[in-house]
Amino acid sequence: MEKILIVEDEKKIARIVELQLKYAGYETDLAQDGAEAIDKCLKNNYDLILMDLMMPKVDGLTACKEIKKHDPNNKIIMLTAKDDIQDVITGLDSGADDYVTKPFIFDELLARIRANMRKTASVVAPLSEEILQFEDLFINTVTYEVSRKEDPIELSKTEFDLLKHLVINKGIVLTREQILNKVWGYDYYGSLNIVDVYIKYLRDKIDRNYDRKIIQTVRGRGYVVK
Repeated sequence: MEKILIVEDEKKIARIVELQLKYAGYETDLAQDGAEAIDKCLKNNYDLILMDLMMPKVDGLTACKEIKKHDPNNKIIMLTAKDDIQDVITGLDSGADDYVTKPFIFDELLARIRANMRKTASVVAPLSEEILQFEDLFINTVTYEVSRKEDPIELSKTEFDLLKHLVINKGIVLTREQILNKVWGYDYYGSLNIVDVYIKYLRDKIDRNYDRKIIQTVRGRGYVVK
């Protein structure tokens, strides 16, 4: 049975989420603040973590960073009452794989959980090393290493998947819907804005420090690597 850690300081919300997840067939564990969440993640293995953003002692962003340092493959969905784009970027920057804004419909949260777990389960290492190259950008699809002009670039799992998809389809303009379906999955019910958020974050890492900008926007259509 898949196990989910619920990190939420509001006991009523935590209890409601816990009961709903158990009804959906998941095993659950609870943490009331970021410090407890970090400690539990060091001692236990979870298939996914639901992390509240605003908590006492250690907040969700700090806890997310520490948990990802210990195991970058941990799947973390941030739960936040804030829907400002900068707060979303900050959450993703801390290592979160996805986010859901409060108040949320539980069916939507459940769909996000399933989509993120499915992404983890579907990752299968190729039998032989495969290197993708676009000009001075190199992507190792086995080791998940990325470099540009021999400068190593650290990417989260979702950022890596997005960049890989763009490079594989270099020269082809991809709509936000196409990107969302491929990278996040067809059953992702969140906002299309998450694509824009990740494109911005990817540009900060791939293009910002280089004269040649390879991730381009085609107004009214989508994004393309060319």
